[in-house]
Amino acid sequence: MLGLGTWRMGERKSGQGGRAARPCKLGLELGIRLIDTAEMYGEGGAEEMRRRRPWARLRDEIYLVSKVYPHNASRKGTIAACERSLEAA
Repeated sequence: MLGLGTWRMGERKSGQGGRAARPCKLGLELGIRLIDTAEMYGEGGAEEMRRRRPWARLRDEIYLVSKVYPHNASRKGTIAACERSLEAA
């Protein structure tokens, strides 16, 4: 499955604002349904951005792939990180 990566999206210091969502919106319009993200991308900003951006209305159709910080890479930490990721989605 072809997907969209969100690395460098949601970074407050980048000043991207709404520009970061444009490629995602186009990808979704073209039928992409896999979004790759991580809690470390923009210190959670990429995951938070999903709630406000074009994929929010398609949430039930999208596969979300996320990664956890190394310091959360325990059973308990991974579950907690995944729950936070889903809350942001």
